[in-house]
Amino acid sequence: MKKALIWSDGASSGNPGRAGIGGVVKIGEHTAEFSRCIGTTTNNVAEYSALIEALEKAAEMGATNVEVHMDSELVVRQINGRYAVRHENMKPLFEKAMKLLKSFDSWSVTHVRREQNKRADALSKEAVKDPV
Repeated sequence: MKKALIWSDGASSGNPGRAGIGGVVKIGEHTAEFSRCIGTTTNNVAEYSALIEALEKAAEMGATNVEVHMDSELVVRQINGRYAVRHENMKPLFEKAMKLLKSFDSWSVTHVRREQNKRADALSKEAVKDPV
């Protein structure tokens, strides 16, 4: 069992606006980070995009289980089935995230306060400033 601890975040300067994603994936002593600009979009699309990138990175690193931490209450509640995904632009992202999550033996997605997601938050905000 290879468990990945994940912190992911999306940021948008304006809503919609210039957006970035960032995250940290940790398996044992191995840590991978990502930060990139994703163009112009909404904050919620950026949050889903960050989650998807983090899950893909965890899979590449050989994770069999994932524990995701995000500060987006909306995304966490949608992933956990508490809220419906109503916005058409978010449905494909939700479906892709769920497909990735279900590819792991076990998974959890938990809401954390921004203070507990500092590095992912910083990486996503750095990416907003990057040239596209």
